[in-house]
Amino acid sequence: MVHVKNFYFNDFRECCSVIWDETGECVIVDPGCGTEPEKASLYGFISGKDLKPVKILLTHAHFDHILGLADCAGKYGIPVYMHPAEKETLENNGYFAKAFGFEMPATDIRTTDIADGDMIRFGNTEFEVISTPGHTPGGVCYLDSKDRLLLSGDTLFAGTIGRTDQPGGDYDRLMESIFSRLMCLDGDIDVIPGHGPKTSIAEERVKNPFLQPFNLPEDDEESDDAEE
Repeated sequence: MVHVKNFYFNDFRECCSVIWDETGECVIVDPGCGTEPEKASLYGFISGKDLKPVKILLTHAHFDHILGLADCAGKYGIPVYMHPAEKETLENNGYFAKAFGFEMPATDIRTTDIADGDMIRFGNTEFEVISTPGHTPGGVCYLDSKDRLLLSGDTLFAGTIGRTDQPGGDYDRLMESIFSRLMCLDGDIDVIPGHGPKTSIAEERVKNPFLQPFNLPEDDEESDDAEE
């Protein structure tokens, strides 16, 4: 059984998750800890629980999700897993970080490529990589089917969806990703987004205004009309 501790870092209240199981091995998801007190909070929790970090998982590479990446990877000497399409996002981060008043740390860090369907294992736990481009070209979610848990990054939030107005964003691709890859999951799966409160697949099916029938892809609507 997995345990989860969520931290909300930086001015964007980005959700960084530490996830561990009975073995004591853990993964760190989206280390957005940009200040020394934030890093101390994350590292202190890991030390206090006597956990062993073995991997860093990135849902995507926007700067608010990776402010502590280089420091965290260096401290623990662990690999960073990221979709290769996010390398372009990394390269653009300096400009956007400065636009929002942030200083970017070094991002020339070696990453391990992941792809749709890959299984990321630690301890007795495994996450399936689900490719969900749209917010960024290489955005992914991580699904732990056994423990009914989805880490959705900035693809899906409680009551809304990720923005697509930044370079690399694509609204149509995002909607296709959500409808075809996430809404087909079991309703009892809990969702931890990259910002904001937790939710579930069932909650978003019913209450998320972006995911109501009038937002279905246009081709589907035409097909329904033809059948009538």
